[in-house]
Amino acid sequence: MNTADTVRTPADLAHWSFSGTALAVLGHPIGHSLSPAMHNAALAGMARDQEPFAAWKYFRFDVLPEELPAALSLFHRHGFLGLNLTVPHKVIAFDHVAEIEPAARQIGAVNTLLRTEHGWRGFNTDGHGLALGLRESLGAVLEDAHVILLGAGGAARAAAVECLRRRCASLWIANRTAARLDALLAVLKPVADGVPLRGFDPQSPPAGLPAGALVINATSAGLHAGDPLPVDLARLPRPAGVFDMIYNPPATALLRQAAELGVPHANGLSMLVHQGARALEIWTGAQVQAPVMMRAALEKNHGTNG
Repeated sequence: MNTADTVRTPADLAHWSFSGTALAVLGHPIGHSLSPAMHNAALAGMARDQEPFAAWKYFRFDVLPEELPAALSLFHRHGFLGLNLTVPHKVIAFDHVAEIEPAARQIGAVNTLLRTEHGWRGFNTDGHGLALGLRESLGAVLEDAHVILLGAGGAARAAAVECLRRRCASLWIANRTAARLDALLAVLKPVADGVPLRGFDPQSPPAGLPAGALVINATSAGLHAGDPLPVDLARLPRPAGVFDMIYNPPATALLRQAAELGVPHANGLSMLVHQGARALEIWTGAQVQAPVMMRAALEKNHGTNG
């Protein structure tokens, strides 16, 4: 009944019988998620020194966007201590939690929920994961870097706020839907505090884009074979590096193009691990070993991709 690898839906909560401390990731789709493997590996390691963690387990649930508000109430009623939210729930959940941490409020999206007596407290660990992932995978830092960010959804919001908080040299945001781009730029303007902030259509990169920028893909383009490039790197001034938040497949079309151009590049696995480690710290109050989570994620990802 309670095998962590099983994909469940909110309907399964009607017969929920797990007696330990339950955590879960909610998304749609969710079958590809590496989060159960890496969180359960971390919990198993923690249980060797702190026996109570042996009763903790992390599950996955496929939740349709229209089901999310009711599902959040169900998970709270059934005593889940913590939830992770992935596509498409990060922005949807924002208006359906009792409390929002100030940093997440600035982003307008949540990816981590902690149970409280009166409801859920929302956090966003994506920016933290991005900063550590860039450093680990590319040896890059956001401070004083020119950044070209692709996308205007929940993941892009978190990335943009992190770039601005860390005082990047400039932030250029590319999105095909002008209305979404304009809405994001309006939200970010108060956060920019003097950092140059501009938007553009990725199909028509403007003159004036900086050379040596970090290109960060926060769109879903690349998740499926045949997806178009989120931007043609050959039409940009040569970047210092390309970071794709997508981790499965491990080599998207964008990353393959970066390799062909000889540009340093990395997928989003390191970001996933570090944002997940921060979430687990929020739930447990304990120090979490990110390398344990990385090993589990790599092993699972390798198996997934043959």
